[in-house]
Amino acid sequence: MTEYNSVGKLPPEILKDDVLRYFGASRPEVLVGPGLGEDAAVIRWGDAPYLVASSDPIVGAVEGAGRLLVHINANDIACKGGDPAWFIVTLIVPAKDGLGCIRRIMEEVHVTCESLGIAVVGGHTELTDRYERPVIVGTMMGSSRCDLRADRICKGDALLVTKHVGLEGMSIIANDRPDLLPFLSREELDEVRSWQNDLSVLKEARLLRDLARYMHDPTEGGLEGGLLEVRNSCGLGISLNMEDIPVSPLTARAAEKIGFDPLHLISSGVLIAVLPPEKVDEALSRLSRAGVRASVAGHFMEPRARAREKCRTDAHEELWGILAKPLL
Repeated sequence: MTEYNSVGKLPPEILKDDVLRYFGASRPEVLVGPGLGEDAAVIRWGDAPYLVASSDPIVGAVEGAGRLLVHINANDIACKGGDPAWFIVTLIVPAKDGLGCIRRIMEEVHVTCESLGIAVVGGHTELTDRYERPVIVGTMMGSSRCDLRADRICKGDALLVTKHVGLEGMSIIANDRPDLLPFLSREELDEVRSWQNDLSVLKEARLLRDLARYMHDPTEGGLEGGLLEVRNSCGLGISLNMEDIPVSPLTARAAEKIGFDPLHLISSGVLIAVLPPEKVDEALSRLSRAGVRASVAGHFMEPRARAREKCRTDAHEELWGILAKPLL
């Protein structure tokens, strides 16, 4: 196995053997994909009316960072009613971590993209002495026939939430800082670790995209941060049924023991969907048949008089403070 840790762009033979072979799924519309001397991808455009594009980094996770990079970017495309198809990856890795770190991340990207039918079509990879931790950024693109926007939300629309809040943050804690969870049994810890396999919203977004007015993936800042973004975008208030917001008992126990707000814990894998009231029963029926847990957590209403100005977006993220706690 090749080892390499020199600063700068990777030599062509190493780039070919250790990066470019991780290309995700093969897609026939990709005419020019990642390759030596190829400055950009060439993709034959289909008949869908919209191109959907999104870009996000990974800054908190260590274990499974490549897998998470794909999911958080694919989720954003799915929330716009699109099908994620083409992925660009930028990796700037500390030279001390070497080629092994690049290879591990790209293998995770490849396996996850392949499972979702996404092609890796380009990117940039280099080793550097300027950073202590890897800089990992993804850009996802896909096509869509939907036009889902926050300004289409109406008074009386229902707020539907899938899965359970904080599942991404809890899976990161369980994988990277299990010492913070000594009150969980081995079986419970394994269950929380397994939540990293539930971070995609593609299934539920595809089931709901023809019913929803708007969908959103609450990442940093958790459910509360995501809802405040929606509030500011649509100009309406939100009446929440706090008892209907899905929280796992394991997350609730961790929140009590460690001291954090689960509604502000990073929540990739949770889908917020806004639906006309007459579409709710059909939405819940589809999700139930597909085995996706969901609940109606509230509805949209006219904002109270003193809240007519844009509300303060308190999107603080609990994960960073948790991960910074001293080792137990």
